[in-house]
Amino acid sequence: MENILRVLRAERKWSQADLAEQLGVSRQSINAIETGKYDPSLPLAFSLARLFERPIEEIFKDPEAETVEAAE
Repeated sequence: MENILRVLRAERKWSQADLAEQLGVSRQSINAIETGKYDPSLPLAFSLARLFERPIEEIFKDPEAETVEAAE
């Protein structure tokens, strides 16, 4: 799953550790989400959406869903 988490975090000048602390997760978890190695749980995705005041769909994009929509 692709995401714009790194961009949103940079806009606020937050380190991965800053974001992790606000969410109650490890810095390594933030790194894994940003690099696409780990997809966040639904509760964590909602927390990120609330924190950045954006819809989940704006932060996380499923490239396979875009391929299916283009084929329709």
